[in-house]
Amino acid sequence: MGEDARAGAAQSEGRSQPVAADVVIAGGGLAGLSLALALKDGLGRDAAITVYDPGFGRPLTGDKRCSAIAAGARRLLTVLGVWEELGAAAEPMRSMVVTDSRTRDVARPVFLTFDGDVEPGEPFAYMVPNAVLQGALTRAAQAAGIDMRAAPVSGFTTDRSGVTVTGGDGATVRAGLLVACDGAKSRLRSLAGITTVAWGYDQSAITFTVEHERPHEGAAVEHFLPAGPFATLPLPGNRASIVWTERTPDAQRMVELPDYRFQEELEQRFGLALGWVKVESKPQVYPLGFAMARSFIGERFALVGDAAHLIHPIAGQGLNMGLRDVAALAEAMTDAARVGLDFASPQVLERYQRWRRFDTLAMGVATDSLNKLFSNHSDVLRLARDVGLGIVDRLPRLKGLFIRDAAGLTGAVPKLLRGQAL
Repeated sequence: MGEDARAGAAQSEGRSQPVAADVVIAGGGLAGLSLALALKDGLGRDAAITVYDPGFGRPLTGDKRCSAIAAGARRLLTVLGVWEELGAAAEPMRSMVVTDSRTRDVARPVFLTFDGDVEPGEPFAYMVPNAVLQGALTRAAQAAGIDMRAAPVSGFTTDRSGVTVTGGDGATVRAGLLVACDGAKSRLRSLAGITTVAWGYDQSAITFTVEHERPHEGAAVEHFLPAGPFATLPLPGNRASIVWTERTPDAQRMVELPDYRFQEELEQRFGLALGWVKVESKPQVYPLGFAMARSFIGERFALVGDAAHLIHPIAGQGLNMGLRDVAALAEAMTDAARVGLDFASPQVLERYQRWRRFDTLAMGVATDSLNKLFSNHSDVLRLARDVGLGIVDRLPRLKGLFIRDAAGLTGAVPKLLRGQAL
């Protein structure tokens, strides 16, 4: 047998034998790679973590979105050794301003403001470009020796002792646990037989970045308009990330307008506070909806991030909720492993589900209710909400509680969100 033939036979034989791993993660996005790094720390550097994602190796420049990283999530990323890699790309939010008006109103009364840090010197959130954070997580995962496979998970079977995962690369991996971090349309969730409660909002978010004339001073501004919120979120320099919510047909129409007409619509909503404004990146449109998995776990199986829950971006909590999942699951598994227990037993996975399900449901209900309360043309509701916002604005302790809750620092806070190693 020639050398090439022997090599081919060895490769074929290798593919027929399952590769051993402790955990397989389907999805190498922000939540998936964060979980891989957390488990590598918690279960030990010898832990074998395999991450499948067909996007590995592709350029990271396609996603122009930015995310608000709350204080708890920033602490998690710091413990994982990723935050310092972001450098000047992370812009602190030093205040938040909430207004309520109609699109063509000249005056935009301010009804609610949030100022200050969650702790002295610690801003309640930072804005970070998704591509920058993804790059930092990818480099950290490579340095940690995580097995990153540029392919999807094509199928899996579970039994009491483990899970056998079949990859799109032809390999078979035998592991203790499979975690689905494969997004809101999770194929693995469907294969596991887990259903969701879901609905659409008939709204879409138009996202892009802009340059503006005057400094933003770290202020995030959320204009509540009848079609949905228009958020201006600070980025380094005189730049901002825009999350502009419109009814879905109107959102598509907006991005198809000639540049000068799109600029006019932008200026009408952006206002004059920061001077002139100029579009910096091509607007992208993302349909909005709500989804909640009926269970976050199965046999040797767990859902994390958007695969478990999808909420309205009105409060900027989507990624933060996913990173809270990461912190809770990693801690539950680590605690079990350190006392010699099976880290993927039903008891351990149920602990994760109890830890995350109520908080996730509460946030989902809150964002759904806020969207319904503000995204309408009712003068009665507008008066009621504006009175309510004005009352909250005069209660510093209540505002402080809201800020800490949004930062992920209330209730039973996992160690990573407190800035502590597992």
